[in-house]
Amino acid sequence: MNKKVKKEGYYASIKRRDPAARNNLQIFFLYPGVRVLRAYRVAHWLWNIKLKFLAEWIMSMARTTTLIEIHPGATIGKNLFIDHGSGVVIGETAIIGDNVTMYHGVTLGGLKWEKGKRHPTIEDDVYIGTGAKILGNVTVGKGARIGANVIIREDVPAGATIKK
Repeated sequence: MNKKVKKEGYYASIKRRDPAARNNLQIFFLYPGVRVLRAYRVAHWLWNIKLKFLAEWIMSMARTTTLIEIHPGATIGKNLFIDHGSGVVIGETAIIGDNVTMYHGVTLGGLKWEKGKRHPTIEDDVYIGTGAKILGNVTVGKGARIGANVIIREDVPAGATIKK
C-alpha cells in the first residue's frame, strides 16, 4: 500500500476483497468471519488478563454460531478477512499479521503436543485458499499466496505462490 494513501478501515478492506459486500451493516451482522473476530477481540483480552476459562467459553459460543474456531490465545493483526469461514481453525500460538485473507476450511494447526510455539506465523498481506492446512511452527512470508487444499509444513518465502 502506498504510504501516501490514507489507512484503509476494516469494512473498506473487506469491500475491496469481496465483491458481494454491499454495505457495512451487511458485513457487521451477516459475515461470520467478522462476528467471530468481534468475539475473539474480547476473548483475547480476557485471555491476556488470565481469565482463560471465560475467554475459552466466549470462543466456544462464537464457534457454535459461526463454525469458525479461533483459540483466544492466538495473535491476530488488523483486517483479517475470513470469507465463507466454516471449518476455519486457528490454534493457540498462531500469529496472523495484517490484511490476511483466508477462506473456509483453512487450518493453522500444530504438529506437536509440547507447550511453546507450535502453530504457524502468517505475515502481512497473505492469501490462504480454501481447505489449505498450514501446520507446525512455520512462517508464511509477507504477500505469499497459498492455493486451495495445499498442505504446508515448512516455511514459505515472502511473495511466493504455492499451488500444490
